[in-house]
Amino acid sequence: MLFSRFTRSIQTILIVEDEPLVAFDNELRVVDAGYRVVATVDTQDEAIAMLSREAIDLVLADVNLSRGGSGIEVARVASGMDIPVLFATGTCPNEAQQYAVGCLNKPYNAVELVKAIEAVDRMIRGKSVKTIPKPLSLFSTL
Repeated sequence: MLFSRFTRSIQTILIVEDEPLVAFDNELRVVDAGYRVVATVDTQDEAIAMLSREAIDLVLADVNLSRGGSGIEVARVASGMDIPVLFATGTCPNEAQQYAVGCLNKPYNAVELVKAIEAVDRMIRGKSVKTIPKPLSLFSTL
């Protein structure tokens, strides 16, 4: 087909977010954009358990989680399994960069969230990232 859309590398997303309204909004936005959310969890332990139970193409994670958990620890485990992580957080700590492909700084809107995921998808496919939403910082070219 001449005008077919590219095949996404990212199909399934695990959302790790401790703020219920942000988690609900993120889930709604990525589903509306055509992604499948395998789960939305708010603790480090739940997120790590999901990594081994489901086929996950991207983890969208906050840094500070419920019950004192850390999105950085989730990212460390995910990166060890070759699952890319995009942090969606208020302040992205420097040590997070070794485990994630980027950081989407809060606050962000629905368009910026989807564009950030699309930018990560382009990186995964080895393509240049043409448009980077303002709140997104990319750390790695994979």
